[in-house]
Amino acid sequence: MGEFTTTIEHRLDQAYKNLQEARTAGDHYLADTFTAEIEDLRRLATDNGVVPVQR
Repeated sequence: MGEFTTTIEHRLDQAYKNLQEARTAGDHYLADTFTAEIEDLRRLATDNGVVPVQR
């Protein structure tokens, strides 16, 4: 696994954790922000030939 792939996977893991925390706290704005970040990271990964793990 290359450095780019490792970084993307790490950032996705963190974004998913943050999303769950925001949802648990009832912070809809923050949840939307993390959802957008996840979508951007997944798009970046796909554009660069990395297949992100489905969650």
